[in-house]
Amino acid sequence: MHDAMLQFLTDFSYLAMFALIMIENLFPPIPSEVILTFGGFLIAQMHLSFSAMLICSTLGAVVGAIALYWIGTLISVDRLEHWLNHKWVKRLGFKPGDIQKTFGWFEKYEAKAVLIGRCIPVVRSLISIPAGMNRMPFMQFVIYTVVGSAVWNTILLLIGRFAGASWEHAGAVFYDGAKIVAGIALVAFVIYKFVIKRKKDAE
Repeated sequence: MHDAMLQFLTDFSYLAMFALIMIENLFPPIPSEVILTFGGFLIAQMHLSFSAMLICSTLGAVVGAIALYWIGTLISVDRLEHWLNHKWVKRLGFKPGDIQKTFGWFEKYEAKAVLIGRCIPVVRSLISIPAGMNRMPFMQFVIYTVVGSAVWNTILLLIGRFAGASWEHAGAVFYDGAKIVAGIALVAFVIYKFVIKRKKDAE
């Protein structure tokens, strides 16, 4: 599959970039860092247009994200709560009310969640579903998705363009680094909220 994707990109460049990034948004296991860094490598090797590659990749990301957004609008919170009530799901640590708390958080930070989420591995695809479920204003969702996707795509295309033959290694290093940074940021946020809560309780 890996080789087939790279061959598809080599043969059809812009169209392939649009299609692969759209699919990657629908199926997160497909690695965007491989697609985009190799796309950046092709820009240098085949003298392609960086702007056109960026536009095609961002359009693909937006189309894929919109599809997941509309899927999210079809899923009710009550149905999700019912699904999470199954014993085997509870064993994963979910508790009654977790969904309502999550959506309360998303409603408060939805714009930032979508914008920042588009730059976090795996989350960048999945963030579209709660946006749809929470009925985030569609145009606002599209705007933040475009901005977040463009930032992510630009970084990876540039890495591939300047890394040359080492594009795959460079992309993997960036991807792993992004996951580490996201993890540290999440832990810092949780600690921050915990400290703030304790201060409020102490007052």
